[in-house]
Amino acid sequence: MRLQKLRSLLSKKGVEALLIFKLQNIQYLSNFSGSTALMLVTMTDSFLLVDSRYLEQAKCEVKSSNIKLVTISFFDELKLILDELNLKSVGFESEHLTYDKFINLAKCLSDFELVPLRHFVEAIRAIKDKSEIEKISKAAHISDLVFNQIIDFIKPGLAEVEIAAEIEYLMRKSGAEKASFDTIVASGSNSAAPHAKPTERKLKVNDLVKIDFGATYKGYCSDMTRTIFLGRPDKEREKIYNLLLSAQKAALSGITKGMSAEKLDGMARKIIFDAGYSENFGHNLGHGVGLEVHEHPTIGPNCDDLLEAGMVFTIEPGIYLENFGGFRIEDLVVLHDDGLEILTKSSKELTVL
Repeated sequence: MRLQKLRSLLSKKGVEALLIFKLQNIQYLSNFSGSTALMLVTMTDSFLLVDSRYLEQAKCEVKSSNIKLVTISFFDELKLILDELNLKSVGFESEHLTYDKFINLAKCLSDFELVPLRHFVEAIRAIKDKSEIEKISKAAHISDLVFNQIIDFIKPGLAEVEIAAEIEYLMRKSGAEKASFDTIVASGSNSAAPHAKPTERKLKVNDLVKIDFGATYKGYCSDMTRTIFLGRPDKEREKIYNLLLSAQKAALSGITKGMSAEKLDGMARKIIFDAGYSENFGHNLGHGVGLEVHEHPTIGPNCDDLLEAGMVFTIEPGIYLENFGGFRIEDLVVLHDDGLEILTKSSKELTVL
């Protein structure tokens, strides 16, 4: 089915085949999860090129493509296949190919018309099937399990790096293959950086703590953020948190199939901006999640992506004030034909430890 969709797109472009370099795209189309490979998809067949390190793995994982062992070089092996197929035009993933590799590819395939194509496989990946949604849901469930454990672990005196390490340990213990990305634990003024790295800073009473993490399950990611407080927050921090929660809930309740990503972003952004924090919410409202933790669609200003059933994405408004603190609340959701499902179930109500 996935290869059929890809071939349909290629046919519309008038291209006979596509060279695939991005590993997540290769995994999506072939189920191969190794770290080195090249894939060729034609209108009637597909080929996975691997070196000797990954031959046995490919034989175990790949059922729908011809496996080719590379004994010379990837591009030379590719040329042999293309010569045999007698093709003329070959598309390639231009955004996933370095300039040097393109020069070598063009030299090796000088007899073929090379057509740069962007986001071909990614466009198909944006709509998840039932199996993908089940895996992402399991990854989100692992995140929820870990969050409910970590709030019992967090206390004054622990360093941010200690908490991040515990989160990643608990994810593995709960069934995750790995973290989806580098875990963020940011306390006090450190939290004002949206993508702060955990430091040796030790948590203090009355600290705000921002925790952003995700699990990977069978190749698929989750992503969630919660902001909690060590001791009752002052009135200003409590006001900001409740404002942010209102903005997030407004966006969640406003999601409908067919709406633009820009319109959805604006639902949360207007609430935050109208409250006087227009300079403090600089990132997009959300992003797609799947084999990668950041993929299509993009939920932000000037984004013309349309939301479709089967899309999985985050809703994560934030407010960040230098030397005061950063607040973010993030949920992972899937849009179905009959409405929205929130995959991350952990409480978002103001949490005081």
